[in-house]
Amino acid sequence: MWDYLKTFTYPKKMSWGNVIASNLHPRRYAREGVLQALYAQQFSDDEPTLTLNRVLDTFHGRKKNSDFISALYNCVLEHVDWADDIIKSHLQNWEFDRVAQVDRVLLRMGICEIFYMDEIPPKVSISEMVEISKVYSTEESSGFINGVLDAVYKEYQQQEKN
Repeated sequence: MWDYLKTFTYPKKMSWGNVIASNLHPRRYAREGVLQALYAQQFSDDEPTLTLNRVLDTFHGRKKNSDFISALYNCVLEHVDWADDIIKSHLQNWEFDRVAQVDRVLLRMGICEIFYMDEIPPKVSISEMVEISKVYSTEESSGFINGVLDAVYKEYQQQEKN
């Protein structure tokens, strides 16, 4: 009677290979590809474009979102130090070195979307980074990322008013 349960698995986290493009919004899938490429680039001596192409070779919606993917990937690489300074300024009782690598990448992506991608509402960027963190990072990461990016967005709004 319960034999069918033995064949069903309950994955705690989804891996890249398990993500099916049709189940995700194309931009979410694109962001996940950018996350993977940026994460891989941190540990690679290869040219950034080569790393991006290697990671995204398995990405089925690449052509449709190639401009967005390239823009976000290159924006983060170009502004990594600036984004890290913003992250550091919003950490409360926490050292930057203790922030998980995946969380750092997601925060950088969110910051770049907020400041440089006007066509994307900042609340959407924050929500996307939070949701992606639920798949690729720790249980606590979603709240942490939401808190930091929300504070960054509030600061951004203040700058825009002045």
